[in-house]
Amino acid sequence: MVAYRRATVAVEGGELALGIWGEQGPLVVAAHGITSSHLAWALVAERLGTEHRFVAADLRGRGDSRDLPGPYGIDRHADDIAAVIRAYGGQAVVVGHSMGAFVAAATARRHPDLVSRLVLVDGGAPLPLPPGVPADATEADLKVAIEQTVGTAFARLTETFPDRAAVTTLWRGHPALTDWNAAMTAYADYDVVETADGLVTKCKLAAAVRDAQDIYATSSARSAALPVPAVFLRAERGMLGGPTPLYPEGYAERWLPGIAASTVANANHYTITLSPGPADVVADAVRTYR
Repeated sequence: MVAYRRATVAVEGGELALGIWGEQGPLVVAAHGITSSHLAWALVAERLGTEHRFVAADLRGRGDSRDLPGPYGIDRHADDIAAVIRAYGGQAVVVGHSMGAFVAAATARRHPDLVSRLVLVDGGAPLPLPPGVPADATEADLKVAIEQTVGTAFARLTETFPDRAAVTTLWRGHPALTDWNAAMTAYADYDVVETADGLVTKCKLAAAVRDAQDIYATSSARSAALPVPAVFLRAERGMLGGPTPLYPEGYAERWLPGIAASTVANANHYTITLSPGPADVVADAVRTYR
């Protein structure tokens, strides 16, 4: 069993919460998805922690970093990740899942001296806009887009839960999480915080809505190569576990010219990090990609 501990690092406005697996070896720094937390990385981190220091952040407005102030946005998160890298070694492989892959890419673009390479996990290339959302989308349009894309995981941001069993029940009912495991239980348990009215999700709605402005293929999005070597891991199945992937084959390569892309079989957008087999593939990409 790889040792796991919690820590924080100073960023603008306060302390960014971290989960750390392993104490020596090459540094890996990880960023999670739009309504997620550092525990999305637990299975991947356990596989790498024997030979790496794996440091996963709760991004600003999420997890135990929920009370860090805005503004939010991908560049703001990238600067927070840069602070983590500086605190833990000065250069890192940066891994991002979903929105976290956009953060990873932005970290490399804004701080190329801190990033040796990137592993982008089912994210990082601007997402196709859902039907009916215009290319010149407003903030309100993009809120609709993220509601349609993320579905139940976004709707929970406005809910109050009577107890942790209700939270786990919600997650166990998610169509992408049919093969439930202990990592998913821990993820669901960490997802909420107690308030006077009951349990609420740690991710703040305002953070998710703001960050959605930076992840879609709106009229302002542009194709651009990354400044460091990078690999893109595409989940075979989609956000809700269905057969249509979030990213069609060849799509990420058009937005990120030069990236090395491959498909992770038997994985959907969530289980690519939260199930053992796909987590093996992600860990191997961190170890072996050059």
